[in-house]
Amino acid sequence: MDDKKRKRRRPEPSSDDETRLPFKNRLKPDSIILESLQDLLRTHSASSSNSKTLTLTELSLASTCREVTDLSLPSVQSAIESQILKIAHSILSGHGFSFDVPSRSAANQLYVPELDRIVLKDKTSLRPYANISTVRKSTITTRILQLIHQLCSKNIHVTKRDLFYTDVKLFQDQTHSDSVLDDVSCMLGCTRSSLNVIAAEKGVVVGRLIFSDNGDMIDCTKMGMGGKAIPPNIDRVGDMQSDALFILLVEKDAAYIRLAEDRFYNRFPCIIVTAKGQPDVATRLFLRKMKMELKLPVLALVDSDPYGLKILSVYGCGSKNMSYDSANLTTPDIKWLGIRPSDLDKYKIPEQCRLPMTEQDIKTGKDLLEEDFVKKNPGWVEELTLMVKTKQKAEIQALSTFGFQYLSEVYLPLKLQQRDWL
Repeated sequence: MDDKKRKRRRPEPSSDDETRLPFKNRLKPDSIILESLQDLLRTHSASSSNSKTLTLTELSLASTCREVTDLSLPSVQSAIESQILKIAHSILSGHGFSFDVPSRSAANQLYVPELDRIVLKDKTSLRPYANISTVRKSTITTRILQLIHQLCSKNIHVTKRDLFYTDVKLFQDQTHSDSVLDDVSCMLGCTRSSLNVIAAEKGVVVGRLIFSDNGDMIDCTKMGMGGKAIPPNIDRVGDMQSDALFILLVEKDAAYIRLAEDRFYNRFPCIIVTAKGQPDVATRLFLRKMKMELKLPVLALVDSDPYGLKILSVYGCGSKNMSYDSANLTTPDIKWLGIRPSDLDKYKIPEQCRLPMTEQDIKTGKDLLEEDFVKKNPGWVEELTLMVKTKQKAEIQALSTFGFQYLSEVYLPLKLQQRDWL
């Protein structure tokens, strides 16, 4: 019997553990790491309360820029009716039928360092009906305005997919109706959510967060490892409460599932959120709402490749495609926690777990180095330069070479302990 008991006894940690789990012996007790995180939260809260949020109108910029605001349904209806009356007057006066559409081209974008986000300049382009190159797009624009007016009248929401299927033969491809939807938002001067058109649910959240969703209280610690789908309509989200010390923004679904299943948010109180790749509007709005209402620092975990950094920049500085609404969609001061190019050697990630960068990867990396929002952060420049020089990239899952739970048990705790973020 004594022999059996001895066999069940857990073995003492050996030097083999360090071979299998590099740097685990450098970890300090969780209580010390938690003290460091509490200090981060205090510092962040102090800087948030002392700093005044600048707006575009308060800056004396050389270029005139355009921003949209949340409008009520009657205001959206009124704006659409004004557009149609303007067109009717133009036709009756013999000037024809055309839309004056704000240009969303790359040349009409501007990065504003004081705001740390991309904004849209004031250049517009004509979209005449009596022109063979723009007649179809003018027709799509008119149809979208008609559909939005109907939604406002009935006070209902539809998905972008629903909108596309109202006139498949005209739209032909959903990218066409989606693009014109953004044009309409710009033309009317309102946020896309003001149009009552939403995207399908994509992002998920889990961890130390309680919020109301259309009146129902949701506890994100009790949603299983799948988490709670982020509501596509941010207007129905409210009453956010949390005892978290930080928000962990994760690029990939696989890393999110690993952290959720290991209940990383209980060991280190946090809220874990992911858009499962390219960030959607709902996740960007939700992240900003959490950061602003809960006043929590945001740490990002993305792949060590140019696209991981691009995804991080969309959350932080905004996308060029939706620069007209960057004031509502961007989350300021996101810290780059990992996986960084310097981590590949620092954490001894084996060569077989690294991937060679393609010519397109290298070009994307070099293009990013020319972006003003990258140049502003010397740490980002250093890491991106290293990536382009070594021509190596790695996904978050490369850490699984040391064990499937290495990410939650060693890598992230050590990063938090060392305050190793940019």
